[in-house]
Amino acid sequence: MLRYILKRSGSLVLSLAVASLIIFAVTEIAPGDPASFMLGLNSQPETLAALRTELGLDVPKIQRYFAWVGGMLTGDFGTSYTYRTEVSDMVADRIAVSLPLAAYALAISVVIAIPAGLFAASRRGGAGDTGVMAATQLGVAVPNFWFAMMLVLVFAIHWSWFPAGGFPGWNKGVGTGLRALTLPAIALALPQAAILTRVMRSALLDVLSEDFMRTARAKGLSPRQALWRHGLRNAFIPVLTVIGLQFSFLFAGTIIIEQVFYLPGLGRLIFQSISARDLIVVESVVMLVVFGVIMINFLVDLAYAAVDPRLRTRA
Repeated sequence: MLRYILKRSGSLVLSLAVASLIIFAVTEIAPGDPASFMLGLNSQPETLAALRTELGLDVPKIQRYFAWVGGMLTGDFGTSYTYRTEVSDMVADRIAVSLPLAAYALAISVVIAIPAGLFAASRRGGAGDTGVMAATQLGVAVPNFWFAMMLVLVFAIHWSWFPAGGFPGWNKGVGTGLRALTLPAIALALPQAAILTRVMRSALLDVLSEDFMRTARAKGLSPRQALWRHGLRNAFIPVLTVIGLQFSFLFAGTIIIEQVFYLPGLGRLIFQSISARDLIVVESVVMLVVFGVIMINFLVDLAYAAVDPRLRTRA
């Protein structure tokens, strides 16, 4: 297991290095000069040059890249061009919204998908299976921003069960914060729950056809006992992978939902920073999101290897 972890750690470091290069290069070649954006079209060349020097934009890009990477390794994400505050402080404020939102959405997705997948697999070809599959097709096809708008219309405007948008802050209480995140989390979770349901059903059907399941039945176990004792453990291997990918997607894909619900999270910060050409914030926040996604996949790989020891020798 130690050798497997070391090999995966090497891949993780390489992935982060490549990701940092791509993020920096793409952000730098994007049109729009931060200093010109801040001063406006009628700025004097001398003033523009002075601001570029103050922001550190006049040094070679390769030097700026290594300064940026070195700063991130020591926890210094730089200073925002627009807000003139530490990027790390801005990230700390925003991640307190985005991370719980992604975790909340993932929990909802798993709570819906696992029982639905079990139900559909246990009734293969029946009306229940057909109904669940039809619902998952609808869930995959409909975009989550449409779900978000419908949830606001029904549960916020018509019934007033939840707020339509905004976030009061965790200092108002966990219950109040979770209530504000409920509709965004459901909007994020529904398409992911549809995908996970289909994966769960497919994995269970594959396991049910295996020889060891027939052996378990031959030893006197009922279909339900064989499924719970031997089937679920093996079916969870592909499901674990999808759950890890889903959390990555939910964590990185909150930009639209945070815009719809006016939530002060990382997605909204990225959107605002791109609009203001605040490159240092864009680069740092995107790199942080990529780091989170890669780390989640790394942990999923470890969990995958723990469930199936054969993977340690294949890697």
